[in-house]
Order: sequence, then structure tokens, then C-alpha cells
Amino acid sequence: MSEMIRAEQKKENCWSIEDLYQSDDLWEKDFESLAEDMKEIQKYQGRLGESGRVLLECLRMMDSLNCRFEKIYVYANQRWHEDTGNHFYQDLSARAAKLAMELEMTMSFVEPELMNLSDEQLEKYYQDEMDLELYRRKIQESIRQREHILSSEIEEILAQTGEMARAPQNIFSMFQNADLKFGTITVNGKEQELTQGNYIRCMENKDREVRRQAFELLYKKYREFQNTLAAVYSGNLSQDIFYTKVRRYPSSLEMALSGSNIPKEVYTQLIEAVHHKLPAMYHYVELRKKVLDVEQLHMYDVYVPMVHTVEREIPFAEAKKMVKEGLKPLGEDYVRLLEKGFSDRWIDVYENEGKRGGAYSWGAYGTHPYVLMNYQGNMNDVFTLAHEMGHALHSYHSDQTQPYTYAGYRIFVAEVASTCNEALLINYMLENASDDNEKAYLLNYFLDQFKGTIYRQTMFAEFEMIAHERAEKGEGITSELLSGIYYELNKKYFGEEMVSDQEIAMEWARIPHFYTPFYVYQYATGFAAAIAISSKILSGESGIVEAYKKFLSGGSSMDCIDLLKLCGVDMTKTEPVEMALDVFREKLGQLKDILLP
Repeated sequence: MSEMIRAEQKKENCWSIEDLYQSDDLWEKDFESLAEDMKEIQKYQGRLGESGRVLLECLRMMDSLNCRFEKIYVYANQRWHEDTGNHFYQDLSARAAKLAMELEMTMSFVEPELMNLSDEQLEKYYQDEMDLELYRRKIQESIRQREHILSSEIEEILAQTGEMARAPQNIFSMFQNADLKFGTITVNGKEQELTQGNYIRCMENKDREVRRQAFELLYKKYREFQNTLAAVYSGNLSQDIFYTKVRRYPSSLEMALSGSNIPKEVYTQLIEAVHHKLPAMYHYVELRKKVLDVEQLHMYDVYVPMVHTVEREIPFAEAKKMVKEGLKPLGEDYVRLLEKGFSDRWIDVYENEGKRGGAYSWGAYGTHPYVLMNYQGNMNDVFTLAHEMGHALHSYHSDQTQPYTYAGYRIFVAEVASTCNEALLINYMLENASDDNEKAYLLNYFLDQFKGTIYRQTMFAEFEMIAHERAEKGEGITSELLSGIYYELNKKYFGEEMVSDQEIAMEWARIPHFYTPFYVYQYATGFAAAIAISSKILSGESGIVEAYKKFLSGGSSMDCIDLLKLCGVDMTKTEPVEMALDVFREKLGQLKDILLP
């Protein structure tokens, strides 16, 4: 399948990209039209204080420009992702990215001018222009951050610093993906080059010597560049602190949380709740040590499955049936939408030469969502299908319910629907498992999701918090400091039964998400919220399915915290995280009963 070129893919297995644009020529016309039309918004510069009508017209034009741009940007990038070796679409993607920066600069005057409008003036505008009421929440969200929005001149300058500010991330990405070479290891008696792409496969290899070689070789190479990598990460911390100070936030953490209006306590209580439930992780480590039958459990033993993989080819048609059955608790209307996505070619199913790896859900307002996959026919891919269709149907519900202004949902809730789908699917599969081996495989998979998402991402979040606090105090950010912080956290999260090999101290140096500060905690909070919601659905709690669909339809019309409260999940408290980790403990007990009867 991997040798197939794009032109050989069957139409029914390719996403209906033509629903965005029927041809590249139409995309080109839209691109040129938007590049010209976006200059029109400048006629409102310096005038937002004139009247409610002027403000309404400006905000409507912003929506129109952003909506048109979204379609242009998504088409260019999805076309490129079909075959990343296609230089024509690579160029379209680059042009769309440049247009994004130009559009941002062109509209950069709006926020500062909004800040100059008094509350009394805005209330008069709402009374004068009834249609402006639509934008009340949007305006209030801007006003909420009034003290952090600067003059239009400074905002324009800050918009121009964007490319420079991304330099640490770009340098890391180029080093990580293009320049870093690890050398070779021996696998099945043959020399094999170790790469970023095959590292995890090596760590899942049943041969412990393969795992050890890969682990030691990878981190040896990172250690060779430890000072350079510390300098790059320090540069990323510096740019973050620069914006924190310029925008007058108390800390980088609070700046990162302010966009979605997330209380700082949500972040800190996540860490506290996970600390409280670390004994469950220690029990997981103990079980892994016993099942693998090793005298000492090392960090290179973390990813190898405790249970033999369920080896069977699952055709895509069967995968779709499994997902539909698993998601039946969400109701007939949800399943009908799922079938619509399957039949109307929302999904780009199979791998082809040059296709972007992994999986994602994306799209543009006014058209249906799209899902990219590289389906290989294994059990993991079935879960990926459920996961990405969770994203897709979240977007579909929001787009169908909300105006463009509020259709896009925040990152904080982005993983809830996808993880809820996985949790429902795995419950269905556990109930219908053919034997204990399949049940153990599914439990192992589910536990690894908890381990990798709640425990691991929270450890990452704690590392980021400590690193930023040290940098904000003016401490020198060295490799020795970063490695020391990371090593101590690793020991804390895995416990005494795990040998925290010295190599793991360098793991901070290979995590790309650290270059998007305070992002990863949302994986943990989203996962915890999804487990809480799916548990309510599976227990048959009255009204929960209807409440969940209100959440899916909410977009950004409410704060994330309030959206989740619709489902009875309050992320300002520790209960959802603790409830999720109680499920982890329960499933761990079930796996232990099967593996160590």
C-alpha cells in the first residue's frame, strides 16, 4: 500500500477535496480576490469609535475575510498533505501561510481600538444596532483582556515579530527532523538505521536488547547536543517571557491560559490530583515488571506491550461497522451523521507515496470536516478512526449550530469528543471480546492511553511550569538544570520499582510540544473530562446524551469550563481527574486478574 502513488488511489478512498474547490483555478481566483479585498478593512482604521454601525460593519468584514481565508488555507494544505513531494501544492501552502501573516497585520488595529471603547459607549452601540448583539461575547472576550492589548502601532509591530519569535521552534524542528542522525542498531541480526519514525517501534520490540540499544543510542545523540538544545529551548522561554512582560501578564502560565479564560487553578490542581493518584501508576509499574518477568524494569521497558498484539487484518469496511456499534450509546442521530461522514467521503483512508503521516481532522466553515488517515488495518487504526471522527463530528455540530464567529472550539475542549469516542468504543469491544487475550490486549491499550495522556502529559506540564518559573526568576537555563528537573520528575511519576536510567534525563530535549508553551496539559484535562463524560453515558445517566450534544454544538459560544459543566463536569475541581484515574485503577485490576490469576 505504501508504494502506491496518489493517482492510483480509488476515488471512494479519497476525501472529497472538490467540496472545498472544484479546481486549483478557482482557488487561485479566491486567493487573489482575498488578497485584494482584505485591504478594504483598513477603511475602518481609526473609526471604530464613530458609531455602532461602523463597528458592526468592521466585525462582519473580519468574519467574512477570516472565513474565506480558512477555506483557502485548508485547501492548500490538504492538497499538499496528499503528497508532500508535490511542489505545486507545497508552493500553494507557503503562499497561504504568507497571506495569513498579511491578513493578521491588516486587521491588527481592531483589538486596540476596541480597547478604547468604554463600557457605556459599547452599551449604546448595542442599543443602536441590534445585530451587534451577536458580537457581544466576542467583544467582551477582547475587553476582558483590555489591559493586555497595546496601541495599534505596537500591536502591528508585535504582529511582525511572529516569524522571529518562531525561530527557536523552527530551529528545533529542523534539527529534530532533518539534521539529527542517530546511527544504526542491530535488529534481527541486521543493521538498521535508528530514526525518529521507527524509535517507538524499536521500543515496542519484544527483544529487550533492541530496546536497550535504541534507547541508549537515541539519548546519547541528544546528549552530544545538550548545550545547543538547552540554548534553543532557553530562547523559546525568552520569547515567551518577552510577550508576557510586554502584555503585562503576571506569568507566562497565566498568559497562556488567558485566551480560553482558564483559571490558573485548573493547571495546578491537575498536577495535584495526579500526584494524589500516583500510587495507581506505581501499581501499573509493578504489574509491568512482573508480566515482563525482569529483575529490574528500565525506561526502555515502558512501551513494549504486556500483552501479545491481537493479530488480525481488519478491513476498513469492518472498522467502520465496529465504530458505529461502539458509538450507539450516543443515539441514532449521531450514528447517522457518522454514516454520512463515511459515505460522503470525508475520509482520506489509505497511505500513498509522499502522503503526510499520522492522522488528523480538519476543515473549513461552510463545508464538512475532513479526516486524514493512513489506514493499515490493525486494531490501533480502528481506534484512530473513532478518535478522528470524534473531532470531525464535534466540528460538524459546532459549525451547524454556531455562526462563524463562535463555531471554532478552543484547544482546551478539542480532545474531549475524540477521547469520549475511544472510551465508548473500547467499552463495546471489551464487552464483545472473543477471549481473555483479546480482552487483555484492549485493557492494556486503554491503560497505555491513560499512562501516555494523563500521567505523561501532566509530567510534561509540571516540567514546563518549573522551567518557566526558573527562567522568570532570571536563572540561567542550562542543560544541567533542565535535565535535573526532568530526571527528578521522572523518578516521582514512575516510582521506586522503575529504574530511572540517566539517559531519560535528556528526554526534555526531544519533545516538540515544549515549543508551544503550556499546551500539553490540555491533553490531560481533555482526557479526564472525556472519561468522566463517557462514564456518565455508559451508566445511563438521565439527560447526559442530550447535554453532551449541547456541548458538541457549543463551539466557543461559552467559556470552556462552562461548556463542560453542561455535562456535569467541573474542571475547576479535582474530581474529574480523580474519577478518570479511578477508572485507570479499576481497569488495571481487571488486567491484573487476567495476567496474574
